[in-house]
Amino acid sequence: MGYSRVIWDWNGTLLNDARHCLSVINSMLSQRDLPCLGGIDEYRKLFRFPVVGFYRAAGFDVDGGKFDIIAAEFIKLYRAGEDSFRLFPGAGEVLSAVASAGLGQVILSASEERMLRAQAALLGADKYFDEIIGISDIYGGGKAGAGLAYMKRAGAGRAVLVGDTVHDHETAQLIGADCLLIANGHQNAGELMKTGAPVLGDITDVLPVILREAII
Repeated sequence: MGYSRVIWDWNGTLLNDARHCLSVINSMLSQRDLPCLGGIDEYRKLFRFPVVGFYRAAGFDVDGGKFDIIAAEFIKLYRAGEDSFRLFPGAGEVLSAVASAGLGQVILSASEERMLRAQAALLGADKYFDEIIGISDIYGGGKAGAGLAYMKRAGAGRAVLVGDTVHDHETAQLIGADCLLIANGHQNAGELMKTGAPVLGDITDVLPVILREAII
């Protein structure tokens, strides 16, 4: 059975925001007189879900309720840069080609859903998706529960989840989807390859794999 739908992660998969996140994190570290991350490679090496673990690894004190304050500060600074956000080069063409092939498409993200929808609309990407699914808070705990609920609604059909983190692979396994990972988002190729899922270099590399396995 070929793919009938594609489940897309958003941040770091379609939305090119990892370097902006690094800039925000380093600004927050600097304000606390903590060492900044050395660059995007170090950011990708430390990044993980749930994101509280990433903040701890980056040097923040997240205990005793401090994580709530840090998460709110991050979101405020992150959203201040939304006007500069862009999709990855080629992402729009990939989404259009998948739609033309007749496959359903959804976004499944660990971002807060209202913010997620606003970003997709700002970039004109919302038109490609049957559903845009996020979570109800800003704490980046994960999206597996939201994914299970979606698959229950969606019913039968083979799906592939395209993401950029180990958590995307974990979610795909839990919801019974295939998984493709892209190594230019929020986690590095070394971490992604440990999952055993195919790891691709760029979103444009995803299209031939999806279409080869699609129901057309």
